[in-house]
Amino acid sequence: MAAKKELDFEELLKQYDYNFQKGDLVKGVVCGYDSYGAIVDIGAKTVASVPTREAVDKGENIEEKLKKGDEFEFLIIKEEDDDGKFLLSRKKVDLAYSWQELEKAKAADETILGTVAGVVKGGILVDISGVRGFVPSSQLRAKETDLEAGTKLELKILTLDAQQNNFILSNKKVYEDSAVEVRKNVFSQIEPGQVVKGDVVRITDFGAFIDLGGIDGLLPLSQLSWRWIDHPTDILKVGDKIDVEVIAVDHDKQRVSLSLKNLEPDPWLEAEKNIKEGDKVEGTVTRIKHFGAFVEVFPGVEALLPHAEVTEMQNASDTILKVGDKIMTYVLKFNPADKRIALTVNEGGVAEE
Repeated sequence: MAAKKELDFEELLKQYDYNFQKGDLVKGVVCGYDSYGAIVDIGAKTVASVPTREAVDKGENIEEKLKKGDEFEFLIIKEEDDDGKFLLSRKKVDLAYSWQELEKAKAADETILGTVAGVVKGGILVDISGVRGFVPSSQLRAKETDLEAGTKLELKILTLDAQQNNFILSNKKVYEDSAVEVRKNVFSQIEPGQVVKGDVVRITDFGAFIDLGGIDGLLPLSQLSWRWIDHPTDILKVGDKIDVEVIAVDHDKQRVSLSLKNLEPDPWLEAEKNIKEGDKVEGTVTRIKHFGAFVEVFPGVEALLPHAEVTEMQNASDTILKVGDKIMTYVLKFNPADKRIALTVNEGGVAEE
């Protein structure tokens, strides 16, 4: 009988035998609360305590976060005190798992959602599952002044080191990476001859850039209209939605050339029906160059009045020819195939040099 009692006592000792120490991860059941925080049974001969600051953030309720009767994992942050209690943390466990999930996200190059926690010098602070990260200004797509606390941002991880508490993210990279995929998709589908819709996103002296849904195509000045255009802003403004024809695609350089005038009837075809060599025509001076003056003799059709002819006209009228003047001339040569018309001020001939 004594031997059996001895055996029972040894089993009882084993039940309460433990070797918990600071840094261990343990499981415990919430069995109550006190003014300090939550009381947890971790299977030792005494209960452990979870301070409120180690369980919830400011404004959160510990009884809702750690419900009585539920089992959780905890980290021992302090070994037994004078009362034989261990000090535990739930937040550090959550934080460890958060770092683990972030490492997986970085390895997979995933996009994650973060919340702006504040704007600081050189960038913004973001919170992701309790982990505080930093987004440099150079990695932001929006201005820092537009990002208030609480704003949600899509982010990608640039660097991650839990030991050094180094967590750097980028908002810009999300869009850059997605833009690469979009460009690939657009370039795989686009080809010359297609008519596509686009938005005017930038205007320069030499043309306009049109967003085709992920790639910008160039609409050169010469392809804006059959009529002479001094500057793209004469007919376009940023934000305009227009239809354009794709006239060239360079897959190697990832460039697309566009035309707006190709969507209009070719005025030279109509001019060919209405104009022939020797005809007297009235036109409007559109441009004056050192070699002559360009004259619109039919809507969208320009003809050249050579310099010698311009000089003769000016001498005869004792005036200086200028843009916008209406003049009477004769068609000297008409080459519809090359879209060229030469004019003269003399019926049936060319001015003497």
